[in-house]
Amino acid sequence: MEAAAMADSPDADVLRAQAARLRYRVIEMCHASKSAHLGSSLSCIDVLTAAYWRVLNIDPANPQDPGRDRFILSKGHAAMAIYATLAMRGFFPEEELLTYNKDDGRLAEHPPANMLPGIEAATGSLGHGLPIGVGMALSSRIKGIDHRVFALLSDGENNEGSNWEAAMFAAAQKLENVCVIVDYNKWQATGRSNETLALAPLREKWAAFGWDAHEVDGHDMDQLVRMMSDVPNGSGKPVALIAHTVKGKGVSFMEDDNNWHYRAPNAEEVVQARRELGLA
Repeated sequence: MEAAAMADSPDADVLRAQAARLRYRVIEMCHASKSAHLGSSLSCIDVLTAAYWRVLNIDPANPQDPGRDRFILSKGHAAMAIYATLAMRGFFPEEELLTYNKDDGRLAEHPPANMLPGIEAATGSLGHGLPIGVGMALSSRIKGIDHRVFALLSDGENNEGSNWEAAMFAAAQKLENVCVIVDYNKWQATGRSNETLALAPLREKWAAFGWDAHEVDGHDMDQLVRMMSDVPNGSGKPVALIAHTVKGKGVSFMEDDNNWHYRAPNAEEVVQARRELGLA
């Protein structure tokens, strides 16, 4: 890892407890809806926890504040994770999580546009989130509004050429208020990410495109908070954080098992997961 791991702080314990609660809500949602993409949702929970509870300049009571930081879940298939995060952060009632993927509900299997407070863009067609975020960052410069844009990408999403076009544009425009976080859990759909296309070395690729690129532990709360809080970091470049994560993180029988890309847990597995997350 380029950035050395820090000793755990008391705040990291608080954030890990919050992440455990988020993971369990996501597991409940997946069980109730019998929907897919659980493993992909669990791998990015720590990034979302660090961002929404410590880093982002946001106000759930005023979700359209022009000066707010923008967070785009480009890997829209992990919608359960962003829904649970927004609900527990106060953007809408937690009870609405029970409507996930239900008819006539607002919580679609991929994030919808203009329906939920806190959702900045409709995503899930991979490769769209970063270009949208780069446009937001350029717009903020033109309007003279000071805010940051964070885009969370899946590792397999780095296969999309639209991301690299956006990366070159952001570097050319020196959009130092843009931060990409790559959820590098090493899986995409049905295979290993680096066997599908040669992603590695991923940090070096982002650096070659003109970004200030760093490798981080995507489950280290102190490190995540520190690195995201330091955007812009004075480099004059957009920032890329290659976050090494584990798909299915937090539940032993789900971790690094790609079957959980499409599986939903049964009632017994939900109970076991709750116990492993320390919530029993």
